Amino acid sequence: MARTVPPNDEARSVFERLGYAISGDGPEFIAQRKWRSVRVRTLCAEDAARPGSLDGEYGLECLVTWTDCVDELDERLSEQSPEGEWAIIGVDDDGNHEVHRAA
Repeated sequence: MARTVPPNDEARSVFERLGYAISGDGPEFIAQRKWRSVRVRTLCAEDAARPGSLDGEYGLECLVTWTDCVDELDERLSEQSPEGEWAIIGVDDDGNHEVHRAA
C-alpha cells in the first residue's frame, strides 16, 4: 500500500515516549533530551524513494517512515553514504516502531 502521508504523529509519539522534548511542526522537527538534539524528518512512501541528502547540520539525524518503506529508504541512503550519525525508524499504524539502521 502506498503511503502518501508522512507519519508525523507516529514519529512525535516515538520520541515523546523516549523522553524527548519536541519542537517544531510538520514533517520536520527537533527532538531534544539532555545534551542530545536530533533533527527528525518524516517521509511518505514517495519521499522515502528519493529522500534527498542528509546535511549533518545537527550532527544527529533521524528519518522516520512507514515500516513498508524502510528497505527502499535504506537502499537510497546506502547509495549516498551520508556522514555523521543518523538512523532510520520504521513505524506502523499502531505506533509501533523499530530502528532499522543507525550509523
